Amino acid sequence: MGLRRIHRAWWVAVIAFVALLGAGSFRAAPSVLIDPLRDEFGWSRGTISAAVSVNLILYGLTSPFAAALMERFGMRVIVANALTLVAIGSGLTIFVRQPWQLIACWGVIVGLGTGSMALAFVATVTNRWFVRRRGLVTGVLTAGGAAGQLVFLPILAYLADNVGWKAVSLTVTIAALSVVPFVLWLLRNHPSDVGTTAYGADDDDVAAMAVAATAAANSCAGRRAVRVLGQAMHTRMFWLLAGTFAICGASTNGLIGTHFIPAAHDHGMATTTAAGLLAVIGVFDIAGTIASGWLTDRIDSRLLLIVYYAGRGVSLMFLPLLFAEDVRPPMLFFIVFYGLDWVATVPPTVALCRQHFGEDGSIVFGWVLASHQIGAGIIAALAGLSRDQLGSYDVAWYAAGTLCVVAAGMALVMRGGRSAEPDVVPVLATAAD
Repeated sequence: MGLRRIHRAWWVAVIAFVALLGAGSFRAAPSVLIDPLRDEFGWSRGTISAAVSVNLILYGLTSPFAAALMERFGMRVIVANALTLVAIGSGLTIFVRQPWQLIACWGVIVGLGTGSMALAFVATVTNRWFVRRRGLVTGVLTAGGAAGQLVFLPILAYLADNVGWKAVSLTVTIAALSVVPFVLWLLRNHPSDVGTTAYGADDDDVAAMAVAATAAANSCAGRRAVRVLGQAMHTRMFWLLAGTFAICGASTNGLIGTHFIPAAHDHGMATTTAAGLLAVIGVFDIAGTIASGWLTDRIDSRLLLIVYYAGRGVSLMFLPLLFAEDVRPPMLFFIVFYGLDWVATVPPTVALCRQHFGEDGSIVFGWVLASHQIGAGIIAALAGLSRDQLGSYDVAWYAAGTLCVVAAGMALVMRGGRSAEPDVVPVLATAAD
């Protein structure tokens, strides 16, 4: 009887968490392949980073179209196909012999697959299935995606060091395919598909969701994504959100997620040890992002972003001083702090998109996420090139820290009230228009 009282929305959130956890681990795998591929093929870090850069950028650019496709065809179909695409791209990687092949497999194919399960998927799940606890659920699901990028790195690093880099690719293929049956079994597109309503919804909420779902089902997914972008680009808020999130991506996935392991290795630290530190970031990220979701339901999202970006910027300024052959207390302090802050920016950013752009908030966030990944892709490539040219990553750390301080300033000039009370009139046409 107890299980029957659990709202179906929570089961949808569980399977979404599993899919996002896997997607995160699939996207992060290249960070443990940089040195093994360099050793086997003699490619430079800049060359290998180019594949990571393409992966990150396509991950972001795919997101808004994936959000629109989920509106048109349903989450279950899109996510299942995305996982299959990841499996294909990763599996084909074992046959690469030239850099362009790595870019095609891990950059393009895996980038498209993981992008279809990006954070816009989080926004879609929370907007469809939850009215109450949206901030908390956003935090939990975001934590799943971010933790997946980091928690499984020690396993992948162990495989790369002791079995070979091809084992990493095959492991990702098997893992991606193993999630597909659970998606087909448990994930549902709308509460009405199983005869229920969104968690915490009243009659007005149900009516509004039904109108939005009907309009989305009758629209062209690609055209709607582009239309929403065109309208959002006329607002100041969109550019502030896109700019801050681009810096967020640059300072997390693009720099730490891609280059922390080789940077630590430059200072004599074992690859598995460095991967373990990233895993610790992933563990604390879960706590930090869930806490951020809880705070987003209660505190002005703009103020949260100011604190998150300012703290991140200061911590990055100190990072070049913390690298050593072994793990020392100052590095552990950085790891814990960065873990708590890793994607704590996501719940308030999602809330601001929903607050300012109404029913189009999921697609707007998809475009904002695209800027996140473009920032990540650019910094991933530039950091690899700077390491090749300057012999260290120091300039990259200082530049990213400075950018985070700039992001805090951008958040300061945003306008917005409490995210738990969406009292700002949407500036975009909703899906019902």
